[in-house]
Amino acid sequence: MKRRDFLKASLLGLGGTVLLKGTNVFACGNKTKCMGKEFTNIIYTKDNPGRWAKKVGSHAPVITVKKDKVTVETKHPMSEGHFIVRHTLVLKDGTVLGAKTFKPTDKPVSEYTLPKGYKGKIYATSFCNLHDFWLSEATV
Repeated sequence: MKRRDFLKASLLGLGGTVLLKGTNVFACGNKTKCMGKEFTNIIYTKDNPGRWAKKVGSHAPVITVKKDKVTVETKHPMSEGHFIVRHTLVLKDGTVLGAKTFKPTDKPVSEYTLPKGYKGKIYATSFCNLHDFWLSEATV
């Protein structure tokens, strides 16, 4: 269990760093630089799925916005050996609006309330225990 907590904290921190600093470490198949180091396939997106191109539909989080309510869903089957571990929703300035951790028996859906009058980008992350860290964005 401690390994899972470490992974969650590490990925959340990395996601926040990427959003706050605007660093490009998305999975492009190429090496990208971050803080002077080369990385490949760190964060996966619908447009840049890296080595997981066949996994986009079941791993990239889907964001739905209705007024001030945001729903994040990862259309992923859940089992003891393969499941979505966590969702996080982040505002354009890097503020973490909320997060939800899942068990293999849960449905990977989370809900959040935007700050009153919020306009701008939002970023949803989804972490799969086998297929890494995925990011989607939407504009409110």
